[in-house]
Amino acid sequence: MTMLRSEQTTLLLEQDRRVLNPSEVNLAATLLDQNCRTLLLIAPTSGCGTTTCALSMARQLASSVKGKLLLVDAGPSATGLSSRLGMAADRGLFELLQSQHPEGELRHCIQRHPELPFDLLPLGQPSVAAGRLTAEALQYLFDCLAAHYRFVVIDAEAVYGGGSGLILAAMADAVALVVRAEETRWEVAQAAVQRLRQANAKLLGSVLNARRLYLPKWLYRLL
Repeated sequence: MTMLRSEQTTLLLEQDRRVLNPSEVNLAATLLDQNCRTLLLIAPTSGCGTTTCALSMARQLASSVKGKLLLVDAGPSATGLSSRLGMAADRGLFELLQSQHPEGELRHCIQRHPELPFDLLPLGQPSVAAGRLTAEALQYLFDCLAAHYRFVVIDAEAVYGGGSGLILAAMADAVALVVRAEETRWEVAQAAVQRLRQANAKLLGSVLNARRLYLPKWLYRLL
């Protein structure tokens, strides 16, 4: 997983078929240099590995900072974070959105996994939150979460997967676009960047996921 700074993302998406040397900047270290409490990871389309990147980022941040960290599953998917961790049937994000006082319900929805060094908020049952997936409800909930956690990492629905991803992106302190090496078309990624900017998302950069090295890594540094 390679992090590209925002200016490198622009170059990568605006230059057709050009291969850039991606920066080895560690996203966790980048976030620590900013006044950031919520980080959202989002992909142009499904299948880019957003959930894997969100788990990796949460691990890095948990080992780098003092204070508690929460990973939120906000991507409706049968193979998403909640399903991977066996929490698909548990209460979570959608139940909190339905509650009039989500701060009092946090302890019933937030969970710990024995193998992970941070808290988890499962997706919950989407049918419960019918009509509640609004900017106002989401903002109130994430204000409550930010009061309890040093970092909140959000695994969001893809830009072209539905409307919730863009709504959340507009609220996050920082957004990272996840693209899959050799699979995500640059035209699709470029269009996703434009959609995020139109939503007033604070795009920090991009994550180049599943990058393949056809030569030894040390040799790339000499090229």
